[in-house]
Amino acid sequence: MSIPTGTVELLRSADDPSGITVLVNGVPSSHLDLDDPLRLSFEYMQQMAVLIGHAAPAGSPLAVVHLGAAGCALARHVHASRPGSRQIAVELDTALPELVRAWFDLPRAPALRIRSGDAREQLAAMADSSADVVVRDVFAGDRTPEHVTTVEFAREVARVLRPGGLYLANCADRPPLALARSEAATLQQVFGHLAAIAEPGLLRGRGYGNVVLAGTDDAALLASAQVDREIRSLPAPARMLHADDVRAFVGSARPLLDPRPVAPADAPAADDDALQGPPPPPLP
Repeated sequence: MSIPTGTVELLRSADDPSGITVLVNGVPSSHLDLDDPLRLSFEYMQQMAVLIGHAAPAGSPLAVVHLGAAGCALARHVHASRPGSRQIAVELDTALPELVRAWFDLPRAPALRIRSGDAREQLAAMADSSADVVVRDVFAGDRTPEHVTTVEFAREVARVLRPGGLYLANCADRPPLALARSEAATLQQVFGHLAAIAEPGLLRGRGYGNVVLAGTDDAALLASAQVDREIRSLPAPARMLHADDVRAFVGSARPLLDPRPVAPADAPAADDDALQGPPPPPLP
């Protein structure tokens, strides 16, 4: 089916009768189990769900902002696991939210509001200290748009988060993970504590996959032994780097910044070479 930003397709499988994969421009963007909203098939969403599960006392409601909505699989999970939560899902395409509402049994407002628009513009319109969790899962093809990867964007996220709130960013990358390392360096400029979560093989330099970056000012959340055990015990075991390990992961990577204003034609160009550094080697 055509939508303003391309195409959307629903894919079903005979061996998963209650599951539906939402493809946007041919890329799997969500998987929903129509019978079980707690089931998350995408590994990075399972990792995010572990952290969200420890972001507040079990079962207590949360205010969650999802930047990049697609089929709202993670929003359904939060709604089922934390009754009373209030969520906002932002999707760039103006038609996709309406289709998703028609296709799936999604929570209604005020439990879940779906807004059309650019993620950064919508975030800028949100009130200070209004969210417990902000999730960024924004893609154009297989890349995250640059304007939602910068220090300035992360500061907007921090403004919207309540004290001790949690920012989760999905970064798709391949070795040497230069983008994920730069995004981690970016979040280090804004949040007091940082973690990076990924499949161990990806961290060792094999394949293409997702790195979940978590930023917060709550030291206890990312240092929790229980969180670490749950991450390691997922169906696809993952590794969570924090403290010294995440600093080693970042290495010499530089933070990402908004583009500088264009200088007048007669002004000398700045030499950015000194800002660039080679990515560190994969972790052992």
